Amino acid sequence: MLVTGLTLPMREEKPRNNGLTILIDNGTPLNLFKDTIQSSSQYIDLVKFGWGTSLVTRYLKQKISWLREQDIDFFFGGTLFEKFLSQDKMEEYYHLCKDMNCRYVEISNGTLAIPNKEKAIFIKYFSEGFTVLSEVGNKDISKANQKDSTEWLENIREDIEAGAFKVMTEARESGTSGICSDDGEVRMDIFDLIKSSDIPFDRLIFEAPNKKMQTFFIEHVGSNVNLANIAFSDVISLETLRLGLRSDTFNL
Repeated sequence: MLVTGLTLPMREEKPRNNGLTILIDNGTPLNLFKDTIQSSSQYIDLVKFGWGTSLVTRYLKQKISWLREQDIDFFFGGTLFEKFLSQDKMEEYYHLCKDMNCRYVEISNGTLAIPNKEKAIFIKYFSEGFTVLSEVGNKDISKANQKDSTEWLENIREDIEAGAFKVMTEARESGTSGICSDDGEVRMDIFDLIKSSDIPFDRLIFEAPNKKMQTFFIEHVGSNVNLANIAFSDVISLETLRLGLRSDTFNL
């Protein structure tokens, strides 16, 4: 970043524990993938290969190799974990992640209807060999609306106690489910309960696939909030939001 004499919010240097920016790759062409990663590597902490795209991405190994060159880690989307679980193939998924030299795994139950206590068992199992990022919240909007804020808080605590490094709040890549209502507004009943709890924000990662959500979490949590499901095209724009270099967060 240019030295200008401006007073800007402090950002942790990589490798960082706070202020994580996690991109979602939904099938980005290889050259665009490589260009984005290289040109913005100082702002990118992790890349998630969304849902089950890793199984049909032609250049997956080349992408992973490029991420390693840039000292950026990766993981596969939680839906892929759930697909393996639905076919009772947890050992196969564990070994797939080991074979791909994953350091991180995502454990979720946003699609597959399993109790959070059962999900916590898998968090504990995978945490013995990986850094686990768990996820709470449903992808189906009708089920998400039925899940009250106290259940969210209980699930987050349960995941952390089971060994999750950080817990992600579901919002999908559309920002219309999970912690969001179908109109894209953040559910304040959930957010306010989390904020008033003893769970520190640095243990949470908020999925925020659009500027509206990114701005909300930066304003309510701070510049070093952990954000996920960030589009490849939004890396620089998100960093300007974090630093108050955009009108949406100008007064940070």
